[in-house]
Amino acid sequence: MLKIVKLTLIIIEPIIMLQQYRISVIAFCSRPQIGLISFFLLCFLSGSTVFSQETVVKYLSGTDKDHTKNWDFMVSSGAKSGQWTTIEVPSNWETQGFGTYHYGWEEDFSKNEIGYYKYRFPSNPTWKNKTMKIVFEGSMTDTEVKINGKIAGAIHQGSFYRFKYDITKLLKKTGDNLLEVKVSKISADTSVNRAERMSDFWVFGGIFRPVYLEITPQTHIEWTAIDARADGNFVMDVYTEGKLAHGYVEAQISDLDGKLVGEAFQAKLDHKSGKVTLNNKVTKPALWSPEFPNRYQVVVRLRDYKGKIIHSKVEKFGFRTAELRRGEGFFVNGVKVRFKGVNRHSAWPTSGRTMSKEISELDVNLIKDMNMNAVRMSHYSPDAHFLDICDSLGLFVIDELTGWQKKYDTSVGRKLLKEMVMKDVNHPSIVIWANGNEGGNNHELVADYAKYDPQKRTVIHPWNNFEGTDTQHYRAYDCCVGSLYNGKEVFFPTEFLHGLYDGGHGAGLEDHWNLMRSKPLSAGGFLWSFADEGVVRLDQEGRMDIKGNLAPDGILGPYREKEGSFYTIKEIWSPIKIALDKLPQNFDGLLPLSNDYLYTNLNQIRFSYECRQLPTPYESDTTVKILEKGDLQGPNVEPQQNGYLRLPFQHDLAKTDVLALTAKDPYGREIFTWTWSLKSPIEMNERWLSTKISWPISVDEANNTLRLQLNKTTIAFDTKSGLLQSVISNGTVIPLTNGPQLAVGKASYVGMKHYKKGDSLYVDVQYTGAWKKVRYILAPNGLLTLEYAYNVYNSNPHNEYPFLGINFNFPENLITGVRYMGRGPYRVWKNRMKGNSFGVWNKKYNNTVTGESWDYPEFKGYYRDFNWVVIKNKAKDFIVYNGSDKLFLRLYTPEKPKGARNENNSPDFPDGDISFLHAINAIGTKFDRAVDHGPQGQLNRVGFNAIEGKLIFDFDPKLQ
Repeated sequence: MLKIVKLTLIIIEPIIMLQQYRISVIAFCSRPQIGLISFFLLCFLSGSTVFSQETVVKYLSGTDKDHTKNWDFMVSSGAKSGQWTTIEVPSNWETQGFGTYHYGWEEDFSKNEIGYYKYRFPSNPTWKNKTMKIVFEGSMTDTEVKINGKIAGAIHQGSFYRFKYDITKLLKKTGDNLLEVKVSKISADTSVNRAERMSDFWVFGGIFRPVYLEITPQTHIEWTAIDARADGNFVMDVYTEGKLAHGYVEAQISDLDGKLVGEAFQAKLDHKSGKVTLNNKVTKPALWSPEFPNRYQVVVRLRDYKGKIIHSKVEKFGFRTAELRRGEGFFVNGVKVRFKGVNRHSAWPTSGRTMSKEISELDVNLIKDMNMNAVRMSHYSPDAHFLDICDSLGLFVIDELTGWQKKYDTSVGRKLLKEMVMKDVNHPSIVIWANGNEGGNNHELVADYAKYDPQKRTVIHPWNNFEGTDTQHYRAYDCCVGSLYNGKEVFFPTEFLHGLYDGGHGAGLEDHWNLMRSKPLSAGGFLWSFADEGVVRLDQEGRMDIKGNLAPDGILGPYREKEGSFYTIKEIWSPIKIALDKLPQNFDGLLPLSNDYLYTNLNQIRFSYECRQLPTPYESDTTVKILEKGDLQGPNVEPQQNGYLRLPFQHDLAKTDVLALTAKDPYGREIFTWTWSLKSPIEMNERWLSTKISWPISVDEANNTLRLQLNKTTIAFDTKSGLLQSVISNGTVIPLTNGPQLAVGKASYVGMKHYKKGDSLYVDVQYTGAWKKVRYILAPNGLLTLEYAYNVYNSNPHNEYPFLGINFNFPENLITGVRYMGRGPYRVWKNRMKGNSFGVWNKKYNNTVTGESWDYPEFKGYYRDFNWVVIKNKAKDFIVYNGSDKLFLRLYTPEKPKGARNENNSPDFPDGDISFLHAINAIGTKFDRAVDHGPQGQLNRVGFNAIEGKLIFDFDPKLQ
């Protein structure tokens, strides 16, 4: 019995090991002619050899911002300087309370900070006859490394790059080894300082990415560079180190589950050059794209002339072809693409440039949730895990050599370029290299990219015309005679619609995108930027510092709080277009669709719909009632084609308030949820306003005041101005006053008259000028109706106005919030209407200043498709209904950001506090006015006809 147990263990253990390492040994062990036990024993022995020859990584630091190790540390100046203590590695020392915070070009280069690190680690007997390298993933900036008191190699200059030293001969055979690292925050190389630290982003000091030992056989594969094309052609350059006179490199492709793809292939070693090129052809590979990020892996083995495995390595990759076709467009897998992109810094408020895989996953998912398909690495190469996730979830990437507006000198630039490409070359997500930014382009480096990249990916110079591309930044709508929108080069602005505070981003995007879609040479563009680069200042009691107007540029806040533009972009860049802002009167369920995907047929999309009945103004919650719902497959509509989707309703739509339609991609990610109100505000509000209550109405006029009395409500008007003076309900003063006043236009008060008509009391307020009608009607049910009309034609020479409508006053210090029916929960601008859903929304009062505080959604601002609103306040809540068609609700005036240097992001608002508007104004960008960015950014033009409106006030509602 004991022998059987032992034999079972002999068999089972290799099975477990094979499951863990089957890619390394499967080709060797898949031989049907060997017997079962011989098979396992052979695979076990072979596996043991293979496993011992793989690269081993031993971390000396932690792996990310949440998993660190303490090293001994001292900083030369600034906070906590001059004494040895400990610091978490990886980290930026400022975020650990050391040194001094600096932002970009404000840094004083005469005052260097130097960080001194020490760490002890034991030797291991298994390191014998191995090559030992110490690897730094990123260190800011000049880094000197010593092992046991001896210099490991030349000081590394440049912050955002992986570099390594061979320390085999410096390590002790037994006992502890001393690692000493000296990091100078300011480089001794002037061009490194110009390129990296004279910049529009925070600059830090320290070892901010992981440090580890890389343990390989003495002869080993150092790195590989893959070119896997959409036609199945596979080319791989394999670079080896060490002495091996005769031998060969063998490779085997498989999918990520280990299923072999084709046969193994090989090539002889070239021991002189240390480079071997392998070629293969795969039949009909599953292609990589942002929509279908199919990936493969290749096991590369270095063998001696007898076939013994010396070293093995696994690389992931994707089959895809990325190419610039001059005068035609940018193509991936033969399909012309338009980048729906954003610029991203590697930044987190509490850890600076030290990131984690979890943040990378969060950011990539947020980018894809906005229906973006691309991201630009501004302005440095990111952590490897970020690119891994771009590969696996699917995003086009522009990878960028640092050089914010100044370039590296050629000697240091060549070293850093090589380090960047060696680290990133095999990522299928990377489709373009950017050789610096906005003038930080060293033309002498351009040819070097192709030396290390067999794909020969396009190299661009952001903000410039270069080699058939035009990537100019921050140009106006339809600008630039002979270039960009109107040029001969393939154009994709690598920065546009600069999103300072609440401006830019979604505001203006629809106009720019429609224009881009109309231009054959457009390859899309990249918004600036993904997230506000705020830093928690430990030297300022934890204040979030966004450096005035320099760093609050994001669609999201520092902790990824979502601004309104997030949802606007999500709708505008949705790959499914439904060009119906309003459904037809006799809607029968047939919706026209446009497929803006690059590779996806809409029959791969799942749609679901809901017929919703919304809560009343009197209910305390916002729960909707679902009258009907359904789920269906999308229609057969190829990419870039149009079609129809029919919703199979089973009930009478007359009972439905809102139709909601959700689309999800093949992976279950929401593309967008569209909502349509099936009733006009008048039709919707009839349900709430019908009542049989009837109270007698009295009226008196004395002391320049006209008072209307009904039940326990008194409404008073100033007979000297015609304006609402006060409202008293059940003994409580509701301080809604000084209205209605015109948002624009002038009128002169003439007088007031009141009269009865049926059971209602009418009050007509008479004016000359822009006011054409102001009439109050107090009904026996207690509702006060305001009917009004105005005509501001010829009030200015151009008949253009920022907004149109009427205003009231209500003290801001009394407001606590609102509950309203309309689109929400985010505010809108004239050039940022999309992204919100129609429903009932509860909003608490806040005084958020976008980009300077992050309690989103903001309370103050404009709200679209207003039906009714409950004004919640410290006196007495009341309701205002919209009795006309399209109307905007305005709630107070957002504060101007403290860091604002112009009015582009702080447009004028109407006077008063609460407004009901027929037109609202747009918002600009950091550099431009709204009018510079398309038709939606223009002022509102009026015609000769008067504009009419109707409001109904309930000052004594029976609220839950």
